[in-house]
Amino acid sequence: MKNQHHLKQTKRSEYAFVLEGNNEIFGTGALAEVGAHAKHLGMRRVALYSDPQVSTLQIFDTVLKSLRNSHIKVSTFTGVEIEPSDRSLKAAIRFAEDDDFDGFVSLGGGSVIDTCKAVSLYASYPPRNFLDYVNQPLGQALPAPGPLKPHIACPTTFGTASECTSVAIFNFIELGTKAGISNRAIKPSMGIIDPEALITLPTPVVAANGMDVFSHAVESYTARPFTQRPAPEDPVNRPVIQGANPFSDLNCLEAIRLIGENLVKAIADPDDFDAREKLSFAGLLAGIGFGTAGCNLPHGMSYAVSGLVRDFRARGWPQIKPLVPHGFAVIVNSPSVFRFMGPTCPARHLKAAMALGLVDDGRVPGEILAAGLIDIMNTIGVPNGLTGLGYNENDLDALTEKGWKQRRVVENTVRPISREEMREIFAGALRYW
Repeated sequence: MKNQHHLKQTKRSEYAFVLEGNNEIFGTGALAEVGAHAKHLGMRRVALYSDPQVSTLQIFDTVLKSLRNSHIKVSTFTGVEIEPSDRSLKAAIRFAEDDDFDGFVSLGGGSVIDTCKAVSLYASYPPRNFLDYVNQPLGQALPAPGPLKPHIACPTTFGTASECTSVAIFNFIELGTKAGISNRAIKPSMGIIDPEALITLPTPVVAANGMDVFSHAVESYTARPFTQRPAPEDPVNRPVIQGANPFSDLNCLEAIRLIGENLVKAIADPDDFDAREKLSFAGLLAGIGFGTAGCNLPHGMSYAVSGLVRDFRARGWPQIKPLVPHGFAVIVNSPSVFRFMGPTCPARHLKAAMALGLVDDGRVPGEILAAGLIDIMNTIGVPNGLTGLGYNENDLDALTEKGWKQRRVVENTVRPISREEMREIFAGALRYW
């Protein structure tokens, strides 16, 4: 497999990749099983994390009842912020430190699950400095000193796939950017994905989630091949983000196909449960894919787009503060990235385009993929590039400055880029139609 052109090995380069197990349960009605699985994992006193919106829904009562029916004591924290900040994360950590919990359950979108993942690390092994576990160059990227308590992640959206990854993201308010924690220890012990949780999702949220899934899949498929990394001195210490590999490729191409066949249908008909169920499965597949390969430029650039938001408020989300939903922050960059990076690995961009349902019409593959994505964005109500989120040409330097610091994903591109090239890509993402 490594003799494929994109994955060709060079002298002294990496020769192997890690296939991490994913303990996931997928199916309609699966949330009623949470208590049984928590008990099996040895939980007796659980901290249940959620957000103010999800905590009012029937699914929250379903999970709470399931845990209590299994004779598990439950304390609830429902103050997780959408697009969590270091402020809300610290409050969630204090909640865990105030009691002797032997396990965690998270019920919500990526914001809730990421918060709980970070809580499990910080509450178990408090660092001397809050940034010690955060990825470089913002933090020290220290490994977990030991094993963490069990955590069952129950997503109520399908975009982030946080239930099956070793990454947690939060907004660092003081720095005006997002920060990440990549640590194998924080990967949830189990994910329970119940498509019925998507029934109450507003269509704008479905649109943003679908765009996030699509970008996860394409970014992983077109990422730097794992064979471009140097072989590790200690094979035990391979990174979480490994680059494109055959295992990730399979998952990501199928996720792209499912998005192409179902996202527009799900937006057009909110009652089409079959389409939402397939989108839920696509999110899981893309999560498994990027959990191994890692994302690249669109996600690295998105953290600046989210962190520098001024006045944008998206329909379908709480209106209490300016907020760029993660899926929108990512996808507004993607067509410009595809156009810029497409010539570097044209065969992969073309295969991704065909998986989306597009045809080879003779244009360069990066343009085929970008144009097809722009059509979908316009159809389902995604903001028109960066200008649709309130940015303009005067913001390009600030966006570049913040995006350039996200080395964890920026360096996962199929070829290195310069700071000036990132600015050029941001400029290409200002407007699409």
